[in-house]
Amino acid sequence: MQCFKCGAQNVSHASYCSGCGVQLADLSQVSYKNNAGFWKRVGAAIIDSMILSLVSWICIVAIMVVLGGAAIASSGGMNGLGAISYGLTMVVAMIMFSSLLNWLYFTLMESSARQATLGKMALGIVVTDDAGKRISFARANVRYWSKILSAMFLCIGYMMAGFTEKKQALHDLIASTLVVDN
Repeated sequence: MQCFKCGAQNVSHASYCSGCGVQLADLSQVSYKNNAGFWKRVGAAIIDSMILSLVSWICIVAIMVVLGGAAIASSGGMNGLGAISYGLTMVVAMIMFSSLLNWLYFTLMESSARQATLGKMALGIVVTDDAGKRISFARANVRYWSKILSAMFLCIGYMMAGFTEKKQALHDLIASTLVVDN
């Protein structure tokens, strides 16, 4: 049995960790999993980006067709000012829709029973709390919005996952989460 706290290997019937002394009986419901590597996380992010881009594109085209058809029908055609206002409305609608879709996708999927987005599922990794349990919707929200900080300053917050002990990015440290092999 591997200790969740320090990672030391122990015999399967041990009561206490040989490395840190923590009582292993308290951790019996937690099965330790290896922390997911940086490149596995990058692969999952690429898969998620492709899925979200495709879904966003399909939905946005449908919205543009419906709203564009309605705008043209109601105005008898688009002239200069109508085209500009339609264009600005579409840009704002696309940004709002994509933001809402991303937020719901990551927070709902990572706090679900599967504990992973489709990209993470494809690569066999899940998001857990520090104790190895499923994260709540609130914690998934903290993790999602903390990704803004991870992206600042040349994505150094994301790159931290390649260098920290538990392979945590900045948003994982803020939300007290781990990305582990399933």
